Amino acid sequence: MDASERSLLINDIRSAVSEGLDLKKDIKDDEIKEAIESEVFERARRRHLTASEKHDIISAVFNSMRRLDILQPILDDSSITEIMVNGTRGIFIEKEGRLIKLEARFEDMGRLEDVIQSIVSKVNRMVNQASPIVDARLKDGSRVNVVLPPISLDGPVITIRKFPDKPISMKQLIEYGSITYDAAEFLKKMVAAKYNIFISGGTGSGKTTFLNALSSFISSDERIITIEDSAELQITGIDNIVRLETRNANTEGKGEISIRDLIRTALRMRPERIIVGEVRGAEAIDMLTAMNTGHDGSLSTGHANSTRDMLKRLETMVMSGAMMPAESIRQQISSAIDIVIHLSRLRDRTRRVVEISEVGDCEEGKVVLNPLFIFKEEGQAPGNDIMGALKRTGNKMTRLNKLTMAGMGTEYPQGVV
Repeated sequence: MDASERSLLINDIRSAVSEGLDLKKDIKDDEIKEAIESEVFERARRRHLTASEKHDIISAVFNSMRRLDILQPILDDSSITEIMVNGTRGIFIEKEGRLIKLEARFEDMGRLEDVIQSIVSKVNRMVNQASPIVDARLKDGSRVNVVLPPISLDGPVITIRKFPDKPISMKQLIEYGSITYDAAEFLKKMVAAKYNIFISGGTGSGKTTFLNALSSFISSDERIITIEDSAELQITGIDNIVRLETRNANTEGKGEISIRDLIRTALRMRPERIIVGEVRGAEAIDMLTAMNTGHDGSLSTGHANSTRDMLKRLETMVMSGAMMPAESIRQQISSAIDIVIHLSRLRDRTRRVVEISEVGDCEEGKVVLNPLFIFKEEGQAPGNDIMGALKRTGNKMTRLNKLTMAGMGTEYPQGVV
């Protein structure tokens, strides 16, 4: 059976099943699957279908009626990390760090739009021509971004960032070469002593994955509040955790709940730590204020090309939400953030921690950075894999008060603190 015959048969069976069932009623998945199977076996009496073709058609019809159509088998493939749907023109995936174009594609705009509405409606989001951009998530935590016409000139665009069923552990990141054991032990101590840590990096550098791994060092008896645009953090092992998610405005422009609103609310919820999934704008001032008012051990991430660039971007974000002189903002940043971890996706497509720096005082109008670990490239293997590791710089930490208050002293790791 060629692709066009398969497509016609799937559409025909879907129409027949839809006509035979009142899909407005609360029909269970098993009932729909049974109806699909019955229709497929009826067709098989008229034309020969192999066992694998029957199974394929049943799955395809069911996915189109109750799941995410042709995207479902792609989502079910755990080796795929990103899915990009460019209208009806094609579907691209990222697999093992490489982009691949699939043969599968949405045959008409109607099916694609149905899938989009199915995704956003399940998380109480809305997307249409009046509000053509939305961030959402799937049931498994995968992050979804949708852009509709007229913003997207060639049809609806869906980008799905998938996450593993189980969050990647720090042990696995060490095995992958993303970070060294020595640096991981240092960060474990920083988290335990409640240093405020900011993770920076470019798109796809692994910030959320690293934040999940870092959160595993938090004591299980603490109260944690997480704040995100679209919930995607996978923090495990903590019972007293509250997960907050923003809400977009309704059609009348009312009802929006921003990250700023959630940070302010979180401060009234007796948090021991606040974790903001990503700081993008004016909420930066609220995050810094929280860090500066006794909520030590807070964690967050942000987009930047370097550690220094992250501090500059934070400054710009604060300026967008508060009328403060630059000097005061830098003082806020200096006193709020203790450690910045910078991640990068290298040219061999591996994701590495490339710098861990202590944030020092503000001197001569500039926030001082004290690099503690720096990634040193040592060459390139025959397969173009970059050789190198995160190395200690030999610089000593200067902010030791939290270690002392936590009763940890300064005995480890030697050469850093």
